[in-house]
Amino acid sequence: MAPRLALTDAQPVLEAALAKAEEIGQPMNVAVVDDGGHLIAFARQDGAILGSIDIAIRKARTAALLKMTTAQLGEAAAPGAPLYGIEVTNGGLVIFGGGIPLVRGREVVGAIGVSAGSVEQDTEVAEAGVAALPKRGHR
Repeated sequence: MAPRLALTDAQPVLEAALAKAEEIGQPMNVAVVDDGGHLIAFARQDGAILGSIDIAIRKARTAALLKMTTAQLGEAAAPGAPLYGIEVTNGGLVIFGGGIPLVRGREVVGAIGVSAGSVEQDTEVAEAGVAALPKRGHR
């Protein structure tokens, strides 16, 4: 059985995100993971903040494992909200924007995580990657 998100699926997602980062002039770290949160593809553009490497991977992992954007999780994890404190579970989750699930049909097949700009820039670059996900899986 072919993986639900293959490298050939992840590559156009990664490339589109990197192109958007170049377009907006913000070097980024971009990670693409499968539905289990395992890294498939990663790139660090020249000049991207080194501390954001781990954040990009964790954003992607968070979005894949919880099947929601990291921004949505942040709202649910705010003080007084139902998931307050969840970010300390699962080896560390991220609760601010830049991680978005990759959905094919109604199924989360993976996620993208982007870090090194503002939260708004990270989200914009991640959305460009999401838009490039092939509609059908590669074999």
